[in-house]
Amino acid sequence: MSDDTPAKPDYRSTVFLPKTDFPMKAGLPQKEPAILAQWQAQDLYGQVRKARTGREKFILHDGPPYANGDIHIGHALNRTLKDMVVRTQTLLGKDAPFVPGWDCHGLPIEWKIEEQYRKKKLNKDEVPVKEFRAECRAYAQHWVDVQREQIKRLGCTADWANPYLTMAFDSEATIVGELMKFAESGQLYRGAKPVMWSPVEKTALAEAEIEYEDIVSTQIDVAFEIVESPIPELVGAHAVVWTTTPWTIPVNQGIAYGPDVEYRLVRVGDPSGHTDTSLRDKMLLVGVDLIGVVTQRLGYNLIPMQQVRGADLAGTIARHPMHHLGGFFTKPRPFLPGDFVTTDQGTGLVHMAPDHGEDDFELCKAHGIDPVFAVEGDGKYRADWLWLGGQGSVINAKFNAPDGPICSDLREAGALLAASADFQHSYPHSWRSKAKVIYRCTPQWFVAMDKPIAPPPPAAVPLPEASSGRNEAAANPPPARLGEGDQAQLGGGATLRQLAMQAIADTRFVPEKGRNRIGSMVEGRPDWVLSRQRAWGVPIAVFVERKTGQLLVDAEVNQRIVAAIRDQGVDAWDADNAATFLGEGRNPDDYEMVTDILDVWFDSGSTHVFTLESGKWPDQRWPADLYLEGSDQHRGWFQSSLLESCGTRGRAPFNAVLTHGFTMDSKGMKMSKSLGNTIDPLKVMETNGADIIRLWALSVDFTEDHRIGDEILKGVADQYRKLRNTFRYLLGALDGFGEDERVEVEAMPELERYMLHLAAELDAKLRQAVNDFDFNTYVRALTDFCNEDLSAFYFDIRKDVLYCEINAETGVQTDKRRAYRTVLDTLFHALVRWAAPVLVFTSEEVWGTRYPDGGSVHLLEWPTLRHPGAGRDPAEQENLGPGLRRDDDWAKLRALRAQVTEAIEPLRRDKIIRSSLEAEVTLPESGDPELLAELFITSTVHKGDWAVTKSDNHKCGRCWRLLPEVTEDGDLCGRCADVLAA
Repeated sequence: MSDDTPAKPDYRSTVFLPKTDFPMKAGLPQKEPAILAQWQAQDLYGQVRKARTGREKFILHDGPPYANGDIHIGHALNRTLKDMVVRTQTLLGKDAPFVPGWDCHGLPIEWKIEEQYRKKKLNKDEVPVKEFRAECRAYAQHWVDVQREQIKRLGCTADWANPYLTMAFDSEATIVGELMKFAESGQLYRGAKPVMWSPVEKTALAEAEIEYEDIVSTQIDVAFEIVESPIPELVGAHAVVWTTTPWTIPVNQGIAYGPDVEYRLVRVGDPSGHTDTSLRDKMLLVGVDLIGVVTQRLGYNLIPMQQVRGADLAGTIARHPMHHLGGFFTKPRPFLPGDFVTTDQGTGLVHMAPDHGEDDFELCKAHGIDPVFAVEGDGKYRADWLWLGGQGSVINAKFNAPDGPICSDLREAGALLAASADFQHSYPHSWRSKAKVIYRCTPQWFVAMDKPIAPPPPAAVPLPEASSGRNEAAANPPPARLGEGDQAQLGGGATLRQLAMQAIADTRFVPEKGRNRIGSMVEGRPDWVLSRQRAWGVPIAVFVERKTGQLLVDAEVNQRIVAAIRDQGVDAWDADNAATFLGEGRNPDDYEMVTDILDVWFDSGSTHVFTLESGKWPDQRWPADLYLEGSDQHRGWFQSSLLESCGTRGRAPFNAVLTHGFTMDSKGMKMSKSLGNTIDPLKVMETNGADIIRLWALSVDFTEDHRIGDEILKGVADQYRKLRNTFRYLLGALDGFGEDERVEVEAMPELERYMLHLAAELDAKLRQAVNDFDFNTYVRALTDFCNEDLSAFYFDIRKDVLYCEINAETGVQTDKRRAYRTVLDTLFHALVRWAAPVLVFTSEEVWGTRYPDGGSVHLLEWPTLRHPGAGRDPAEQENLGPGLRRDDDWAKLRALRAQVTEAIEPLRRDKIIRSSLEAEVTLPESGDPELLAELFITSTVHKGDWAVTKSDNHKCGRCWRLLPEVTEDGDLCGRCADVLAA
């Protein structure tokens, strides 16, 4: 080329280049706190409430986390899920107020305060109880404040300024009022039963406070000499019992046999594998099916003698191995028929200690045998107990060891047949202290599960009134008390168990398996143990008449108690106030003032009353639409709320229950600080941002146990970047978009109408996912659409139209580009709304970038999309109108596009071509060449034998397409010439 050859024109200034201030780098840890501060300054929660006033309500009632320590990853998951529910329902246009709450009473907090005393070598019992409670209250308030800020940092929306606390005086008064309803309807009683007891924490525990760990225990076989029997051959023989709790032998009161079990009298023969012959010729009674395992444990050959039917053992009596100690140990030990006796393990004979077993207690009670209460609250035998009195705790392994005091004394008495410390099994532990628990019979307060509920008396205690709150005049009226109408649905005189089972049947469970889980628990659970022997909690504020032992049920007394607790909190339940509570005509000396406190599960089970009903939060209503917690709450909060509400209102306090699984580490192992495999959500927010945690929580299948780890979070961060880039592209591509550009759907090209069709389909999927609480599907559908339908397909195809079908210098553009930008605008408004419940901070940043004065994205409602005519039902797609294809036709076109793209790649890899625009595609059925060229991002498509080759055409100097109409590289194609001439 000579120097006189004119240079080709530079068309760069005429091409549109996307422009946006929205950065590719998120910087979430820095941006999110500023957005939070902005929401707080603007009272965004209040703005949303005002905007949704009068709309259909959706009430998610918050299950109270415990006010004890920083939040962990389980909290982060739970709070994100709840926030997703609230935000999606709000997005749908509903009024979805959310009141957060905290569980503030109970042993964990009391335990922490006691630890502080122990460090100072002080005795908690020497501290005035009111002073001790004040310390517990301050401790709980501290962690409420800490956790509140940590949860807010996750971007969760709520009435943070007005949470509910179980330790608020109004709450405590309401809880007492609910207890009194159980008393009035005859469901509350005091009785002695074996309950789960923690010798370390010195209190009864609920099943929900128990966790099971594998341990190794001492197993022993003990001989009880038979002294009487209708079968003469048994007298002088020894009944063999087997147990893994040697410490229960000192309180044995009988031996259970199976009426349908076959037994055999056996004579001990020669030893097997040892030289000890001390047991030889001893006569033993064992179950036929267990002779083999007993032989192995004893290490002797057992010679079968007389067969004995279990039913014939009635009337047989043995004596305790320690009978020589006198007193309690000289009483006869009767043989008692027990349906629970099996031959799965042991000897077929079960030793009965009614103090320490539910089956033992019930069987002995039926035969007039009472507990002896030998074991104290600290797990030691009473000092006055004849055998082992005052010695070490019964949960001490050394106390139960083969060489420990129990086994040593039994061995000396000639009653220990075998002992070994090698029995592996699962055993209950306190989830707080991690110490082993025992069954211990103590006087406790219970709610009966199977007693018909009496209608409330005419002068029943009313629901406690709330203290002055916001807009109390708008409070919802409380529901009617449980009465005959509620019982009639189950045939009248319904029990709490029946009402609860009916409520479970009437409730929606997500996932459905939750119904069977809680149903099986309620169906088989014992009476509800309400009492705890601690200081920090709501008192069982009742009086018992000393002479009769009867519970005092008096509406006026109850009203005075409730009023005092509302005014002073739980400290009002004090002996100094007894006379005032009882009123004139009653002598306080004639009444016992109960000092036990309530199970904290009763506290949390009553939260629906003082949160949804009280009027303190007038935008709430009863019952809740949804309860949402981890699957462990089927035996915890879900169940206590269910029982409390069924016992006082005849139905569940919720319409639906949603449960999530537990978060495991990346290998599927349970997280533990000792293993060093925990993920701290606070640190993740410091390094990655809260939106990353939220995206993780809503991407996993949370209904099952799920995983998190560094590599998993990296994958989530990559997923986030793709979503962020989608928004960045939209913002840049829509730069300068105005309403005057908008194109009606009917005038759009087929590709645009197809994309609107896909958006409408996505809209339906997301709505269904919200209805199903299926957030994993929600996020997956949203991200797949952004990645596969937009970034990898639509945006890729239309970037040529976006850049080139406008004269950037004059602003004149083609109708096709206007249609594209119209669709982009529609997609922007839909996507930013759909993403808002998931990426709460990023969506606010996206919205604010385009509309700096447009308010918060979280005030917006679900987008309204106009379907372009392509129905989802194939039957509706037979006559779609001009220029529209069926869904399966588009699927074939996209598959063909993928095939062509794959064929182009080797040409690019071998540097035969630099971009797909240099490729020429030949197809047997070319269809619409112009549309196909757009889809393939090639310059031309021809009909012929399948081939992909380099084009011989010249390149347009502006759009870079290689077309026959371009006579020389650098010249303009017809389209570009028209655009610049317009």
